[in-house]
Amino acid sequence: MDKTRREFLKTLGALTAAASFQPLLFGKGIAVKQPPNIVFILADDLGVHEMSCYGNKYYESPNIDKLANEGMLFTDAYAACPVCSPTRASIMTGKYPARLNLTDYIPGAKVSGKEKLLLPDWTQQLKLDEITIAEALKEAGYITGHFGKWHLNIDKNYSPNRPGDPASQGFDEVYTTVKPKSSDDPYKDPHHVEAITLRAISFIEKNKSKPFFCYVAHHSIHSPKMERKELIEKYETKEGSEIDMNIPKIGAMVETLDESIGKIMDKLDELNLVDDTIVVYFSDNGCSSAKEYLKPLRGGKAQLYEGGIREPMIVRWPGFVEAGSTCSEPVSSIDFFPTFLSAAGINNKYQKDGLDILPLLKGSGNISRDALYWHYPHYHPGGIAPSGALRSGNYKLIEWFEESIDGVESDGAFELYDLKSDISEQRNLVNEKPELVKELFNKMENWRSEVNAQMMQKNPEYEPGYKFGNVTG
Repeated sequence: MDKTRREFLKTLGALTAAASFQPLLFGKGIAVKQPPNIVFILADDLGVHEMSCYGNKYYESPNIDKLANEGMLFTDAYAACPVCSPTRASIMTGKYPARLNLTDYIPGAKVSGKEKLLLPDWTQQLKLDEITIAEALKEAGYITGHFGKWHLNIDKNYSPNRPGDPASQGFDEVYTTVKPKSSDDPYKDPHHVEAITLRAISFIEKNKSKPFFCYVAHHSIHSPKMERKELIEKYETKEGSEIDMNIPKIGAMVETLDESIGKIMDKLDELNLVDDTIVVYFSDNGCSSAKEYLKPLRGGKAQLYEGGIREPMIVRWPGFVEAGSTCSEPVSSIDFFPTFLSAAGINNKYQKDGLDILPLLKGSGNISRDALYWHYPHYHPGGIAPSGALRSGNYKLIEWFEESIDGVESDGAFELYDLKSDISEQRNLVNEKPELVKELFNKMENWRSEVNAQMMQKNPEYEPGYKFGNVTG
């Protein structure tokens, strides 16, 4: 059973950073005397193939590429949900969104009431009794800062120390932003990239002599898609602009985001903090429009195909992570919490679902995980249906709730793919491997029971033939 927040704070409040940190031997026997700084950079709606280090030849991301060249690039990193709020909650807590009962973006889509399934009850904020990574690190001597998008509270009118806001979830310094309007001036930093970056850099400068956790949560490249005219024109005239999935506005937004990352990296270098700092780059879900979907992956945001949940992930930690290395082991956003606590020398007794991936980062071992799970019992704008999924080894099972509620033998209830040979998820193996479908579905059912996942029920007001694409966001 989890300890309560009060018990947690009472337990860790008496500890000092010196007492709680057990020095680790890094890389070639290099020992450190205090916990490492952590800079966590989170992009919004950024697909895994929208950077050159992941094979994109059109978009330019030299600073992200540099980060990859100096650290480890993950090929099979996943968001715990195909939309933003649940993934962000999983990062903060190390728990699956289904366990948190926070399974959709806040506040979720407005349905008509005619859909086939009823939405389950779900929590529209990160509960205060959840222990966040900021609280755990802060109680071990870290200074913590949040800069940018929070999106873990239904009310976006943020105020200091209000329940549900970052300051009440363990962050010492907070600068919270909301997404821009489409009418905003693209020359006035509408996505707050510059503002977020400057405040993060200031936080790093002020706390350079003590361990810090700096959470940099960008809005980019979320809609509305906007950037400076001259930067968009650069991509409009670039070779490859005629290809549908190469979008000049996104190229411009990726470049601006990349510049922000470069500024933070430069500041760490200037302050001689590079060797003492873990830098992580990640995204909350896949790209947000059909035109943007990047082959070879199928689908995008709000879908449990690979394009909706497979994310860019890069970790740099000199002396510990081998420069220019690659990891193909499946990992998830639920893994950051236990990994950061392990790196800080903290005995983690509080999270339930994520795994410590330090053995992968060090290149000295593996992690033991039977499967990764997803649970999305919601309708999403654009006509995306409720679904669940798991990945076990190379196999991935997707369940469509509108079909499976009529019986697991219903046509279209399941899709099964071998990701090793079919990363594009084009060859459905359901009819070829019925026993494997049954085995994986049983795993998924057992997991749902264990995390108390809220399930959808049939809607007595359902109008046959009504299409879920009528929902609005």
